[in-house]
Amino acid sequence: MKKIGFIGWRGMVGSVLMERMTQEKDFDKVDPFFFTTSQVGEKAPSYSHKESCLLDAYSISELGKMDIIISCQGGNYTEEVYPKLKDIKWKGHWIDAASTLRMHKEALIVLDPLNGDAIEQAYINGNKTWVGGNCTVSLMLLAIQGLVESNAVEWVSSMTYQAASGAGARNMKELLVQMGELHSSVANKIEDKSYNILDLDKDTQKKMHAKSFTTTEFGVPLAGSLIPWIDQDLEDGRSKEEWKGQAESNKILSGYFDSIKVDGLCVRIGTMRSHSQALTIKLKKDLNIKEINNLISNGNKWVKLIPNNKQESIKSLTPASVSGTLDIAIGRVRMLDLGNNLISAFTVGDQLLWGAAEPLRRMMNILIQKEG
Repeated sequence: MKKIGFIGWRGMVGSVLMERMTQEKDFDKVDPFFFTTSQVGEKAPSYSHKESCLLDAYSISELGKMDIIISCQGGNYTEEVYPKLKDIKWKGHWIDAASTLRMHKEALIVLDPLNGDAIEQAYINGNKTWVGGNCTVSLMLLAIQGLVESNAVEWVSSMTYQAASGAGARNMKELLVQMGELHSSVANKIEDKSYNILDLDKDTQKKMHAKSFTTTEFGVPLAGSLIPWIDQDLEDGRSKEEWKGQAESNKILSGYFDSIKVDGLCVRIGTMRSHSQALTIKLKKDLNIKEINNLISNGNKWVKLIPNNKQESIKSLTPASVSGTLDIAIGRVRMLDLGNNLISAFTVGDQLLWGAAEPLRRMMNILIQKEG
């Protein structure tokens, strides 16, 4: 069995990866080794019922023994370790959740339901570096895969509603803390009929702007508010998260599908898990709504087309309805009264699964199948 090294397996993405591998019995196919940056020598987890100790995540000699390394540790780790493995001419495969290598020439962004042919060709060509894509990009492309594969898309404007978990575990905890602090600020007044809703609103606003309000991670309130900027300021009016939309989409599509223009705004909202996106799509073709729905619903087996009515939308087209599943819900599909061949859509998917852990798990299995 292939020796698989796992780094960052205790973090949020890594934990989801471990959960999915357990569910799919992937550990039965591999010889796992668990690496750590801080607890070398301690007992390793028993996902495969194998007794072992944690190895040093910075030991190039130990890493170099692996056939495949899967890193969910983050960009700083990749920047430090990956070049050192290249220097010793390591022959194994590197699979990474971080963004560090995504746009590097030697790396392929993996999203096999869509770019499986590109993965196949890259493997034949000797590629050894495989990287998971940006979460909103992967979810968007899977949601509209049927339209992309039929060469029906000219451009997409994506307005994202991204969950706190996209920023990390500490940010998720801070959102809950903020929610609690807002509630506590008015808890003794909610049932007091002498306080009207405007009084309660003023009190929560006062708490939100108080110096004591917890904003260590986000820097500003998220509970009861939103943050209209994600990632670095590129100083051209865009955030790096917004830049990724077009750059990564077209790298995934490169060589097998026509390029599409992608742009929009990325916003953080007070949701714990699963990212949503409101899409405006310019089509290249004259398609009626039935044809559009058929293309979308047949894109892949994970896409769930939600009928465009109120009851089914509010029930099934939400983070609450898809979190913890591989379903990618897409609905609110209709022709826009703004010009020819313009449609709207709203999509939501669990960014910790299809947006992060699942493409890595599937890439590992592709390599195991190919190499035995």
